[in-house]
Amino acid sequence: MEDYAPAPPEGLLPAAVLTPVFEVEGQVSLLFTQRTMFLKDHRGQISFPGGVRDPGDADLLTTALRETEEEIGLRPEAVEILGNLQPVATTTGYWINPFVALIPYPYDFRLNHHEVMHLLIFPLAAFCVPERWSTGPYRYNDQIIQVCCWKYEGTVIWGATARVLLDLLSGVGENPLSQECEH
Repeated sequence: MEDYAPAPPEGLLPAAVLTPVFEVEGQVSLLFTQRTMFLKDHRGQISFPGGVRDPGDADLLTTALRETEEEIGLRPEAVEILGNLQPVATTTGYWINPFVALIPYPYDFRLNHHEVMHLLIFPLAAFCVPERWSTGPYRYNDQIIQVCCWKYEGTVIWGATARVLLDLLSGVGENPLSQECEH
């Protein structure tokens, strides 16, 4: 697959994530990681596996696959890429390119405990409930932006990961959040 990702805006680091989808008990589901407190950015947050492009990565898809294997032990040959979503800029300086991938499940995931606390799995339908979505102000480096947030049973997914989710949902005809959030 060629790298169709647009170049990042000046000052943003190119990064990529894998948006893993699979079927469990007859439902399309998504896999997330919860980041550890050891990491420089986004400590403790829920995200898709991925990271910053290394100079040796042929393209951003290679980055997503390499980082996913490093973080959760999912081998690239076990992944079927379905497509990509719109890049997302973060306030912390990253230009995240998401790739949607069909993954096997169950799978013998092997977590890198320096980067990943644990895995979370949610059915796609859980993100289609408008009452679970909200937007609100977030302050970072003296800047206030509107961020998207999904909350359910004590789990909070917000920021860039929430925007990737909303793009994925839009692609399947769902729009659970009527308000806009920063890109």
